[in-house]
Amino acid sequence: MRVVTFDIETANWLADTGSNDPASLTIAIVCAHDSETDEYTSYLEHELPKMWNMLERTDVLVGYNSDHFDVPLLNKYYPGDLTKIKSLDIMKEVQAVLGRRLRLDAIAEGTLGVKKSGNGGQSIVWWRNGEIDKVRQYCLKDVEITKRIFDYALEHGGVRYRELGKTYDVKLDVSKWLNPAGGAMTFTLGL
Repeated sequence: MRVVTFDIETANWLADTGSNDPASLTIAIVCAHDSETDEYTSYLEHELPKMWNMLERTDVLVGYNSDHFDVPLLNKYYPGDLTKIKSLDIMKEVQAVLGRRLRLDAIAEGTLGVKKSGNGGQSIVWWRNGEIDKVRQYCLKDVEITKRIFDYALEHGGVRYRELGKTYDVKLDVSKWLNPAGGAMTFTLGL
């Protein structure tokens, strides 16, 4: 079972685009962890075609707020339809149980005892200042945190979150997370 955990940082804000659609944004960088190679990789906007082969051969795409944000934005660049790949959005899974959205930072702190190294707004400022390595390191750290939360949830049947100085458990049905969803993608293979 090949799992790709990923995250995207953008080069602009929604306010810059005059739209509320995440697909109106411009990708600065996409970072990913590939369970098949156990490697973390990153792709600047012009390098995105290098990641299509990995995505087309994955069984599950894992992200945080990925169904709403990352998949639609990345799909704008992809020559096929990434929504055909099984997606596991951890934020969506937690929201289905709690009835509300939680920040990745709250789950990272409760589940792993770590905090994120920044936020998306800081990332855009770094990007605009030409601090590409800071953006890359921030995005890679978010991927690492998301992967660790995913692994924790699989092992423990849920996650934890920290809010107002207290830690709470969230039980999740992880029984189908790693079930295959269908056939392989072939939009760019061999090209």
